[in-house]
Amino acid sequence: MADAVRAACVIGRPVAHSRSPLIHGYWIGQHKLAADYRREALEPEAVADFLASLAARGYVGCNVTLPHKEAALAASEPDDRARAVGAANTLWLDRGRLLSTNTDVEGFTNNLDAAVLDWDRRSGEAVVLGAGGSARAVVYGLVERGFARIHVVNRTFDRAQALRDRFGSAVQPANWPALPRLLTRAGLLVNTTLLGMTGQARLEIDLAPLPPEAVVADLVYAPLETELLAAARARGLATADGLGMLLHQAVRGFSLWFGVRPAVTAELRALIEADLTRPKE
Repeated sequence: MADAVRAACVIGRPVAHSRSPLIHGYWIGQHKLAADYRREALEPEAVADFLASLAARGYVGCNVTLPHKEAALAASEPDDRARAVGAANTLWLDRGRLLSTNTDVEGFTNNLDAAVLDWDRRSGEAVVLGAGGSARAVVYGLVERGFARIHVVNRTFDRAQALRDRFGSAVQPANWPALPRLLTRAGLLVNTTLLGMTGQARLEIDLAPLPPEAVVADLVYAPLETELLAAARARGLATADGLGMLLHQAVRGFSLWFGVRPAVTAELRALIEADLTRPKE
C-alpha cells in the first residue's frame, strides 16, 4: 500500500503570487516524499473555520500570508516568537492541537548567518526602517542576538514607540530626519518597508554615513537587487537580500509538516530567481 500523502498549504488573499508552492514543491521532489503543497485563497471571515477544520481538509499544517497572520495567531496556540511578534505565519497539528510560530524571525537571522560572517558581532547598534509586522519580526530576532541598541526609524513616531513598548529598552524609536546621524554608528541597516519594491515608491537614502564594516539587509525581493542593495554593494558593504530570507523562513515549516529538514541551496535559489524574473504573460 502506498504511503498516505501528507499535505500542507499557504492561505492568504491574494495568494496566487506566493512562491511557497514552488519552494516546498522543490523540496518534496528532492526528498522524494509522498506529499503535496497547495494554495488556498481565503476571505478574512473564512479563516477561523478553515483552520479549525484543517485536519478534516487533509492538511497537516499551513503557511499564512497577508492579511491573515493575526487571525492565525488568534486561532492557534502560538509559541513565544509568534506571541511576541503578534503574528503567526506557520501552523502545524500536533496530536489534535493547532500550534503556531513566526518563522520570519529565523528567516531573517539565518539568512544573515548564511550571507555575512559574524554580522551580529560587528556592532551593538542596528537601524531598522519601518515599524510594521516585518519590523517586529526583525527586532525580535535582533533582541535574541543581543543587540544593545536597535533604532526603529519610522515616519510615524508613535508606531516606532509601540515597538519599544513591546520589546523593551533596547529599542530606540526615531523619526526619519534622525537617520543620517544614526547611520554613523550602525553595524546593521535593515529595510522592512515596501519602499523600493516593484510598483512602490523609491527608498531615498544616502548610505555615505555608514561605517565601512556595516551590513545592509533589504526584506524586499522584487526586484532581486533593490536600489538600496545596489548602493550598498557599490560602497563595498556586505549585504543580505529578501529572497534569502524568503527561502530560509520556509525551512522550519517543511520540517514540522514532513519530518525532513531541507537545505537552502544554490539550485533552489536559481529556481525562484528564474520565476521572479520571468516575463509576465
